[in-house]
Amino acid sequence: MAYQLSYDADSRLIISGISCNCKSTHNQPVQDIYVGGGIIKNLPRYIEKRGLGKHCVLVADQITWQVAGQQAHDLLKDAGFSVINCIIRRDGVMEPDERAVGEVLLSLQPETDFLLSVGSGSITDVTRVIARRAELPMVCVGTAPSMDGYTSSICPLTFKGVKIHRQGKCPEIILCDLDILKTAPMEMICAGVGDVLGKYIAKADWIIGHIINDEIYCPVCGEIVTDAVNRLIEHVDEIRQKTNEGIRILIEALLLSGMTIMIIGHTRAVASVEHNIAHYWEMMQMLHGNPAPGHGASVGVATLLVWPIFQRFANEDLGRLDLSKIRECRISRKDRENWMRFAYEEEAAQAIMAENEGDFLSWEEQERRIRRAQERFPEIRACIQAMPPFEKIHDAMQRLGAQMTPQECGVDEKLLNLSMHCAKDYRTRYTLFKTLDECGLLEEYLQDYPKRWK
Repeated sequence: MAYQLSYDADSRLIISGISCNCKSTHNQPVQDIYVGGGIIKNLPRYIEKRGLGKHCVLVADQITWQVAGQQAHDLLKDAGFSVINCIIRRDGVMEPDERAVGEVLLSLQPETDFLLSVGSGSITDVTRVIARRAELPMVCVGTAPSMDGYTSSICPLTFKGVKIHRQGKCPEIILCDLDILKTAPMEMICAGVGDVLGKYIAKADWIIGHIINDEIYCPVCGEIVTDAVNRLIEHVDEIRQKTNEGIRILIEALLLSGMTIMIIGHTRAVASVEHNIAHYWEMMQMLHGNPAPGHGASVGVATLLVWPIFQRFANEDLGRLDLSKIRECRISRKDRENWMRFAYEEEAAQAIMAENEGDFLSWEEQERRIRRAQERFPEIRACIQAMPPFEKIHDAMQRLGAQMTPQECGVDEKLLNLSMHCAKDYRTRYTLFKTLDECGLLEEYLQDYPKRWK
């Protein structure tokens, strides 16, 4: 093992001994991450130990305020802290959008020393992006084991209905009280599991990107994520029963996944085509005034959708490819731009294309990628065959009671079909879906979607 995990006497999770020979710059995480039962009472002491100051803005929504926000506020006030509450109230689900960001920004005062988020995904992301822009430290009290973003510095946000990613600040202190996390609704726990299971796909895509494009692959980050998700798979029943050990294993998997972002500075180990599909569902539903499906649940379902495609590709014969025909069928830049506008609609399409100029390949680059895939196909097959059997993942989600189909996420046939075809287009990051598209195989592989999920 190229790293070690341990806890100190104060319930602080420590990752150490990171040893890797890849060409990535490896950063040792310096955050104070606490996991344990009943530890929220230590919040003032943890903050004082870190020396963050006495004046804070506490960010919560109307739900997380009841779950832990009020308690955090009272603990800090009793310890002599000055606390300004920014409670983001919405009739429905709170979105991490420009309105929420504005509310937090306008809550800051000249004397504010640090920000405190009390919540899970949306609250953490909104607070994190403000902490970076305001150059203030941040503390996070987690309320649900529903996503891997507690330890991340990347913020998925919504701007004018478009899913965007912005740099944020990783919290200096992350407090995960198991007694609080266990009160999370089962759907949020299922979301956390879904988010973790997608890491198998992310790892395979990362290795394929390494094979095709000489992208730097970090074995130690791959190992951290794989160990975490394997351990989760073996304890699904305990997670379903919300035992202390089950919830600890789930939140550790989420925290460790996010830690890889701190170690290497990007999200390659934790998000790939399964996240592209989930983001597309969320984005399109919001653009059309519909409730967005839960992110973790969407990632879990998208993982089930793409897994059989990986398995099928492992048995592919790339020697059957006709490069002259592939070149003849290449779409022009103009046609691809029109496709993007159709699939993502104008504003989102323009934003995505502006950030992903590298997706407009020359034929010379496309041919290079095809030939590389042909030459090194045994390595691609091996990385796919290293994934667990699909049935094991399907069974784990079924035992948990998680959402299993796009329909359960509110995704209709048209949206499903579009999402599978444009999952390759969301970002330049290399995926198996790009391989299929560049090899002229994508339509063949997707011809039975969405009917197989009816």
